[in-house]
Amino acid sequence: MQFKTNKLSSVIEWGSLLLSTAIVCFFIAVIIWEIFSKGFSVLSWEFTTMVPKEGMTSGGILTPIIGTVLLTLITSAFAVPFGICCAIYLNEYAENTWVTRTIRAAIRNLSGVPSIIYGLFGLALFVQALNFGTSLVAAGLTLGLLSLPYIITTTEEALKRIPNSTREAALAVGATKFETIKDVVIPSAMSGILTGVVLTLSRAAGETAPILFTGAAFYINGSSGYVNQEFMALPYHLYMLSTQHQSIDQVKPIAYGTALVLVIVVFLLNLTAFYIRYKYRKDEN
Repeated sequence: MQFKTNKLSSVIEWGSLLLSTAIVCFFIAVIIWEIFSKGFSVLSWEFTTMVPKEGMTSGGILTPIIGTVLLTLITSAFAVPFGICCAIYLNEYAENTWVTRTIRAAIRNLSGVPSIIYGLFGLALFVQALNFGTSLVAAGLTLGLLSLPYIITTTEEALKRIPNSTREAALAVGATKFETIKDVVIPSAMSGILTGVVLTLSRAAGETAPILFTGAAFYINGSSGYVNQEFMALPYHLYMLSTQHQSIDQVKPIAYGTALVLVIVVFLLNLTAFYIRYKYRKDEN
């Protein structure tokens, strides 16, 4: 009787899981099909290489693409080295005290803070207090702060997967702790570290709220690439075309094309993360 009850419970749990997964996949497929079917006709070489013209009613999306790339580069330059170093210290050097546990809890709590709060914090710190103004660098540093908790958490989890016997073996042959971490632990955890970094940057590239307050512009006539100036970015460009433009019906095809490009960019970044994990696991085996 107990066996039948456990089996029924297992079937119900798996059925609920499969049903939930199917529902989520269905709605994702509907959204992607909506974007693809209405944005594919707009997508062309000219669309991705021309700057917006006539108040974004014509032209392409080159300026938002450049802004998004530069924004992601600034975010990664700030968040990746700092986040990885913090994770290495917490996992390899810091002792398990109440201070360390409090820091870890704070990092995990920061991961759940709404992105618009980071935008307001970036406005107060980078735009006003540090006098960066509404600029590309202020927005990039704000997204860097948003990305830090995720990079620290994923990197620390990747380091935890390396067994202590690996560290002890390196120390036994005369390596210092620093050499053990640099030459043994980090290379062994590199697949998890890089996967977490790429997935975090793909999330940051699609954020709108943080850059809304710190430097994203509605329209820039021409190309822009200066870190101390306002910029255009794909997510904010899409938001403005979809909700705030005075000729929404006229720019709707451009909005769908922009959405498709953004989806493709995020998809490629996620695909890169999966490839990195697959390649490192294959090399390990």
